[in-house]
Amino acid sequence: MNALVLISITGVDRPGITAAVTRTLARFQANVLDIGQAVIHDALSLGMLVHLPDPAALEQVQEAIQRTIDELGNLTVRFLPIDEASYAGWVSRQGKPRHIVTLLARQITAYHISRLAEVIVSYGLNIYKIDRLSGRIPLESLGKNGQAVVEFSLRGPVADLTALRSDFMKLADELGVDIAYQQDNVFRRHRRLLAFDMDSTLIQVEVIDELAKRAGVGEQVAAITESAMRGEMDFKRSLIERVALLKGLPESALAEVAANLPLTEGAERLLNTVKRLGYKTALLSGGFTYFGHVLQKQFGIDYVFANELEIENGVLTGRIRGEIVDGAKKAEWLIRIAQRENISLEQVVAVGDGANDLPMLSIAGLGIAFRAKPIVKAMLQQSLSLGLDGILYLMGLRDRETL
Repeated sequence: MNALVLISITGVDRPGITAAVTRTLARFQANVLDIGQAVIHDALSLGMLVHLPDPAALEQVQEAIQRTIDELGNLTVRFLPIDEASYAGWVSRQGKPRHIVTLLARQITAYHISRLAEVIVSYGLNIYKIDRLSGRIPLESLGKNGQAVVEFSLRGPVADLTALRSDFMKLADELGVDIAYQQDNVFRRHRRLLAFDMDSTLIQVEVIDELAKRAGVGEQVAAITESAMRGEMDFKRSLIERVALLKGLPESALAEVAANLPLTEGAERLLNTVKRLGYKTALLSGGFTYFGHVLQKQFGIDYVFANELEIENGVLTGRIRGEIVDGAKKAEWLIRIAQRENISLEQVVAVGDGANDLPMLSIAGLGIAFRAKPIVKAMLQQSLSLGLDGILYLMGLRDRETL
């Protein structure tokens, strides 16, 4: 016969509490079967599930712990005996499917969490841990720039995963927040390659539209671009048509556009962080190498594959040099890079916004639709609309671990 007891301690946090309590337990040769601790604004919640080899010592242990708590001051302790059948049931539930849901917003309200929790419980899932990944927010900064991020760890089987993801996406659209669902597996915190689309993803513009404005064909090109991104037109045909309209544009116009590329919110923080952590990075774009190489030099991007504009005598000919990089080619290059770097596709993060990004997003371990067209959001598991650095949170990183 053994004695099992759950010890719950709450009160004002300070150094030495865990040391004092476990030092007392050690006198009784106690085994710690489970332990968890959380501190919110200096308020401590510490729990330990303890096994006592000598059941007769249970009352002595409780008295000793109570004395320790009284000596520490500003703390309360509660003891809950656990029967062996209950413990055996708890042990048997290990190995059940686990899930991660990340809530990202400018500010997180109680209403956001309550609505999200309602969806979670409607699928029979249990929240067993909640963590804040973003930094502490000054009151004067609430709801302004930056992100508030909370990660929910869930446990339990899901009968209809497609429906769950759909409900999360509908809720995110309704609340104006981002909600990302992932299976909690070994790859989530062990990504090694980050691949980006360029236009309207890493940068805020479609470069071809900016060139078209300088060529006096802005409206024509923009209409074709939008149709292609929505998946209404074959990408190769749309690119050929658009580039043909740029015929005669001086090469100097490319330098003018390149000098003013507006980075997407969070892009610099994301790239600097993943490079520091040793990730490989790739720019796989249906745009143009001229601008990809500018970004490559700025951020040390490892690979750039895009389309090369043909230039003769200092002006654009209206043609693409070599093979066109479309959606299929992006996916092909992503596979080649992963193989070259000996990286599993499960360890790849790919980010894009348009229909021509779907092939590479669908084969990546984490494919993210970023500020994406409806057709792209509908076909992917993850969607983000705030800053690109939100990707860091989906990889399980906290603000203190980033640049």
